Amino acid sequence: MKEFSIKKRYRLRSKEARAVWKDIVFNWGVKVDEERELDVGDLGGDRAFIMNGKIIAVEDPMALYLTLHGVNELKPRKGWVIVDMGAIRFLANGADVMAPGIVDADLDIEEGDMVWVKDETYGKTLVVGKAIMDGPTMASGATGKAIRTMHFVGDPVWNAEL
Repeated sequence: MKEFSIKKRYRLRSKEARAVWKDIVFNWGVKVDEERELDVGDLGGDRAFIMNGKIIAVEDPMALYLTLHGVNELKPRKGWVIVDMGAIRFLANGADVMAPGIVDADLDIEEGDMVWVKDETYGKTLVVGKAIMDGPTMASGATGKAIRTMHFVGDPVWNAEL
């Protein structure tokens, strides 16, 4: 797997940082001071946002999404999905989330939303991805692929050198 390192790192101006924080607050339901300083750098062609020495968000051509570090640091209240323990070994290798492994989900999730996945026993964040089906469908025990994985523990973003 290709390893990344942050290049061209700099501090965002207050106005730019506020715009990023507003996006994160709106889409992920986090409480954060929008005046908080934020660094940005190039991560293999995508913009990586850095706070407290960790990549907390990545902006690729498709979306701005929190990383696992961002989810753990900012504790979002929206877009959560809980999977059973049997799904962990697959998700740890970057597999997409299948609906039969989902135990519960935020009912406000809509198809196309960015979501984060945690395990049912320990509440550890495993995956950040894009919803392929809505929250009620995920929670109902549907079949098929529910979430396209975009970031997982051990991937190049997780292991990126700052």
